[in-house]
Amino acid sequence: MRTAVRAVIPALLVLILAAPLAAQKVETIDGVRVVHNEKGGLWGKAPKVSLELVRKIGDIDTEDENLAFNYPSDVAVDAAGNLYVLDSANARIQKFGPDGKYLATIGRKGQGPGEFMMPGDIDIDRDGNLVVSDSSQSRIHVIIDGGRDARSLVMKDERLYGLRCLGPGGFIARASTYSLPMRDRPAKKAAEMRLFRTLDNEGRITAAFGELTDFGEPLTNATGNAAVFDLGDRDAIYIAFNAQNRVEKYSPDGKLLWRADRPLNYGTEVRKKGKFETSGGGVSMSEPEMNKCSAGIAVDGRGRAWVVTLDRQLRKEEQVQTSMTSIGGPGGARSVSVKTTGNTDVRTTDAFKLEIFDPDGVLLGEVPLTHFVDAIRVFGDRLFLIDRERGVTVYEYRIVEK
Repeated sequence: MRTAVRAVIPALLVLILAAPLAAQKVETIDGVRVVHNEKGGLWGKAPKVSLELVRKIGDIDTEDENLAFNYPSDVAVDAAGNLYVLDSANARIQKFGPDGKYLATIGRKGQGPGEFMMPGDIDIDRDGNLVVSDSSQSRIHVIIDGGRDARSLVMKDERLYGLRCLGPGGFIARASTYSLPMRDRPAKKAAEMRLFRTLDNEGRITAAFGELTDFGEPLTNATGNAAVFDLGDRDAIYIAFNAQNRVEKYSPDGKLLWRADRPLNYGTEVRKKGKFETSGGGVSMSEPEMNKCSAGIAVDGRGRAWVVTLDRQLRKEEQVQTSMTSIGGPGGARSVSVKTTGNTDVRTTDAFKLEIFDPDGVLLGEVPLTHFVDAIRVFGDRLFLIDRERGVTVYEYRIVEK
């Protein structure tokens, strides 16, 4: 009998030690998987990945005009490993080799073929062409090798943001969350709006999906529902909300697969609602006050979602404001300028970190960061973080699996 007990106890210990620690509560709400993650995730204080800095590309103080970015908004990597930096306010794309060496400039400011005004997003389609979204002109440029503008699609219905290319062809983009009352029409209700649009190869909208949270006021709805997204395997859509404790995954046809939250070191309540008033033909607006939860999301080859989030809110001395001014001109031409004010000399901070979620919404762990981050992309084991407003730098890291 004693021998049997001794044999059972070690077996039970093996099972207990092998089982993952419970780090989330999972429930089903209205048929949707909802994951309430615990602080630190499954990995706790022993993350199974780390980031190794490879290089920094671009700097606000550089004297090399090829590295002198102005509001770099997005990056893409082609099959040969070349890096394309969308240098938005300079209306150009800077191409770098896998070793970080400058190779070429694509595009310039203007409204002709291969010309941009204020492009916001870049991706590579199934044929290896660059696809650039220029929402200021409501255009999508498809650029073939060598920088020639193969075709330009005009978005007549609405302006879209965050454009990404779908595997079978076509595109997906984020719709505007703004719907303000005008003299001839009321504002749309949150229940009437959708967050995302899918488009065919000609730029025609084919579907809309993604529900908004109703904060009870149009400006607060606009800010509170702002989101970033990326595509994973088979065009699954991963979404992180800027001002909500809400990470989601959708199927390619727009079905919500899961929703996840996690403990934050700050609240997500609306501290002050926005305000929109019209009087005597004039308009006054005040933005709502809400904490920022997420700044970017990217999906790696294992289906893990890397979310840029804040460990704490930025202090007053760390905050900057960026304004964009668009001016119409003869023949419909317009000029777009960008200005950042605040303490841009501050380049380092402990406010940001990366959260890593598995394909089912479970928080695996966290990786602390040491600088400001406004966007993220992942290609293979190459992870890129963009500081648009302060150092105007692209940080390239290597994902190291432990």
